[in-house]
Amino acid sequence: MAKQETHSTPFKTTCGGQALLEGIMMQGPGKRAIVVRKPDGELDITEEPIKPRRGLAKLPFIRGIFIFCGSMVHGMRALMHSAEVSDDGSAPEEELTGFDKWLNDHLSEDKAMTVIITLGAILGIAFSVGLFILLPTALTGLIGLVWKTMPLWVRSVIEGVLKVAIFMVYLYLCSKMKEIHRVFQYHGAEHKTIYCYENGLELTVENVRKQPRHHPRCGTSFLFVVIAVSIFLSIAIFTPLEIENTFLRMALHLLMLPVIVGVTYEFNRYVGGHDGGVCRALRGPGMWMQNFTTFEPDDSMIEVGIEALKRVLPEEKGADRW
Repeated sequence: MAKQETHSTPFKTTCGGQALLEGIMMQGPGKRAIVVRKPDGELDITEEPIKPRRGLAKLPFIRGIFIFCGSMVHGMRALMHSAEVSDDGSAPEEELTGFDKWLNDHLSEDKAMTVIITLGAILGIAFSVGLFILLPTALTGLIGLVWKTMPLWVRSVIEGVLKVAIFMVYLYLCSKMKEIHRVFQYHGAEHKTIYCYENGLELTVENVRKQPRHHPRCGTSFLFVVIAVSIFLSIAIFTPLEIENTFLRMALHLLMLPVIVGVTYEFNRYVGGHDGGVCRALRGPGMWMQNFTTFEPDDSMIEVGIEALKRVLPEEKGADRW
């Protein structure tokens, strides 16, 4: 396993991104850009303005929910776009059937795409919640059927261990898939490019290549903290209230999810913006997890990251300060 790199920068930007299929999406304070490497080697570039958050979407502990849901929708849209642009046409075209055919027959292309993206985001959230939160609760309930005298605090601890174990195994298996491995290389390019910018260096391939690939303000760290917060709340709430019923525990996990996401966003925002010893220790596990989700990129991937970041940097210097 690669050694985790620690790094601090004189400037911390709110600009961030997401790795795609042969590309990167970057988002700045006022603009979002998607840059994808086409099969012929040229870059496909898409830009769009970002609507400013208003009302509840700006309030601490609530804004994280809006940001998370928005990132899922925009991330799914960008992923589908990258899959279309990076397709070399070698795969045979399949005839539309079932739900896809119904969408094609009854909705315009734009509306059909909106439906698909929305459903994709919902299914993505449902899959993550089911795999990393509900499944461990169900498995622990099965253990309780055998170990009938299991203390509630032990049950919560076992549930927490299963959550972390499932998350780690999932990331490890994903990293071993060829196509996902390339996506994780682009993830590394995204981090390195942002680090280069935060260090005040010129955005060149040579400068970016020297930067670390682990970044404290990363989605991997966010997901890990979501799991960690859910474990803490399980022990703090379920144990003193003596909640034993597995289905009730699963229902309460779902009800607590908005709270968990809101708390996690504020936690990551704080520890990601400070370089003290305590903050470095708190973000350490999430940084270590990036050993599974980031790999060293090649120069062509770094070029994509540079182009994407340049497109979203604000005209006013410092407007993207974290």
